[in-house]
Amino acid sequence: MSLIRFAPWVGTIVLAALSAAWLSSGGGTAAIVFLVAFGGLAVLGAFDITQRKHTILANYPVIGHGRYIMEAVRPEIRQYFIEDDLDGRPFHREQRSLIYQRAKGDKDYDPFGSELDARAVGYEWIGHSIQPRSEYKPAPRVRIGGPHCTAPYDASLLNVSAMSYGSLGSSAVRAMGRGAKEGGFAHNTGEGGISRYHLETGADLIWQIGTGYFGCRAEDGGFDPDQFVKRASHDHVKMIELKLSQGAKPGHGGILPAHKVTAEIAEARGIPEGKSCLSPPGHSSFDTPKGLVAFVDKLRELSGGKPIGIKLCVGVPEEFMAIVHAMVESGSGPDFITVDGGEGGTGAAPPEFGDHVGTPLEEGLVFVRNAIVGAGLHSRVKLIASGKVVSSMDLVRCLALGADLTNAARSFMMSVGCIQAQLCHTNHCPAGVATVDPLRNKALDFVRKGGRAARFQGETLKSLMELVAATGLDDPHGLGPEMIRRRVANDRVLPLSEIHHFELPGTLLGGGAHVNLQQAFDQSSAESFSPVRAMSSRA
Repeated sequence: MSLIRFAPWVGTIVLAALSAAWLSSGGGTAAIVFLVAFGGLAVLGAFDITQRKHTILANYPVIGHGRYIMEAVRPEIRQYFIEDDLDGRPFHREQRSLIYQRAKGDKDYDPFGSELDARAVGYEWIGHSIQPRSEYKPAPRVRIGGPHCTAPYDASLLNVSAMSYGSLGSSAVRAMGRGAKEGGFAHNTGEGGISRYHLETGADLIWQIGTGYFGCRAEDGGFDPDQFVKRASHDHVKMIELKLSQGAKPGHGGILPAHKVTAEIAEARGIPEGKSCLSPPGHSSFDTPKGLVAFVDKLRELSGGKPIGIKLCVGVPEEFMAIVHAMVESGSGPDFITVDGGEGGTGAAPPEFGDHVGTPLEEGLVFVRNAIVGAGLHSRVKLIASGKVVSSMDLVRCLALGADLTNAARSFMMSVGCIQAQLCHTNHCPAGVATVDPLRNKALDFVRKGGRAARFQGETLKSLMELVAATGLDDPHGLGPEMIRRRVANDRVLPLSEIHHFELPGTLLGGGAHVNLQQAFDQSSAESFSPVRAMSSRA
């Protein structure tokens, strides 16, 4: 455990003591000045580590004030972009500010108009109505649960995306859970299992099950139905999500080293304490699309009829179409599908996987939407967009492209104090969010930060409904891709309805879908994930 961050404060205490000794030996005015200066800093540091409002100050007494001094003069610091992106568009500094302002309850109004370049390629806007609604309704909820689901769940339009305990510290898990409970939205556990910190908040939980089957894991690493029933029957578990892949590292497993498998993490994951744990790239409970659908049906039965979904980052189109075939032929399958973007999220990953593996969210969402709608399945399957949802405009875009609701990870991390120091993998997160270091964790006041998470979510949905009212609509699900325009070149603007193709219901089954989509459907089968063309070429 590194305590070097306390060195500046300790140094002020030492210097204050030396100044006092100097004064007692006749140091005069100079000694008094030094004693007042260093003594004041020593007292300030003592206050910093005991206060609960600012995690940075608790973890970095005295020197942490430098960050807030920089924040105070930030309008004069012309650093608008950080090295990140948002679905291919720059992640603007003001978007970070928006999260902080809404989470803290500050006014989120900006003077002097937009600082975005309206002439830049990628700039987009939504058309407003000459007759906007003078009032707006509360954000609606979305019922998730198909015909085979006996315990459907009414979900919020914005929920906490999957982040495991272990990658997040206990205080961050508690903060997000308290925010979800207060704000009435769901908290996805991530594949690390249901910890006691998830349960103590009383929040609605989406239990994510990955390839390691943490929380329902047999001794051989496979699926244990008895352990699953034990956890799935908990009242706070409202939905279960089977993770096939994630945007941060699609197709890549992971290893949790032995020194990170603490007693609490071992309890949550159902694994031995102090032993390395392998999370394989793929699932062992099925190896065909029909097997996947059958496993989903089994989970629904074992859970008592709760909604069961799958999460994936779109890879090979024919493989997803094979799942669609299995859903059509069986008349069953997942109640929801979470589409993650290949541009990555909060999870740490090898650079090549984060940069070049998996379909970006926008294209992946449109593809899955077209497949589900084209196969006539949308009446029983809800679509969740999961990828860098920061503002209400991000929500508008996802809903217009076919999502029924959204999940967000990064913005909720920032709402509880994350400053994107990008030290998550070091266990030295300065904000106490992505660390299991006890001292850093303790500095994060999960009660106060939980209120910020709830406030951020509520204010974002309020802003969404204001945008919807500005278009003349009452329901955000009435938004369409033709309502959003994007600059695709310096002299060319197109609506999203012309940038992407959108299928009509049932076209895939009748053979009349777009040629690329129809080809992917025709070259897939419920019997195998391998494309038909690939099997025939190997024959």
